[in-house]
Amino acid sequence: MKSNFDRCLAEVLRHEGGYVNDPHDPGGETNMGISKRSYPNENIKSMTRARAAEIYRRDYWNPVRGDDLPAGMDLVAFDAAVNSGVSRGAKWLQSALGVPADGKIGPATLAAARAAHPEAVIDRATGARLAWLRTLKTWGRYGKGWTRRVESVREEAIAMSKVTTPNATKPAAPSVGIIAALLALFKSMFGGKS
Repeated sequence: MKSNFDRCLAEVLRHEGGYVNDPHDPGGETNMGISKRSYPNENIKSMTRARAAEIYRRDYWNPVRGDDLPAGMDLVAFDAAVNSGVSRGAKWLQSALGVPADGKIGPATLAAARAAHPEAVIDRATGARLAWLRTLKTWGRYGKGWTRRVESVREEAIAMSKVTTPNATKPAAPSVGIIAALLALFKSMFGGKS
């Protein structure tokens, strides 16, 4: 098991910001992205980072199987889940992987994620997310911010997918490297003639 939760949460919180009570925001009163509408029993104005982290892990990270997804794809699914709902976050990732988009990340999605080229999946999933956001009636008011957020998440996810950490899922090594090594071995064994 690996966990990029802290790194992914930092990216989410960078975009969610602090306390806001925007009358145009359908979520109403929010703090660190936690809304009074979704969490009516929480003290939104006094929300601590630790409490927000508990909510994000329980209600968004765990449902998208963040600990089981490859680095980068975990951020893509998690941030989309926070911003647009767990089911949509999962569906955009599933569609990008070419598996049935049922909104529930399970064994088929995880297997496809481990076998996929991370950057291509990240590009497709964030592209689908942005296309959907453009259809919302609030695009005129929030579109620039959403575009910056999705692009930032895409860039951070790609960077994460390229870093190997202990216990993290590694991107598949390109087969070209194996072929080059075999050719070098062949040349050394047979005098450099191919």
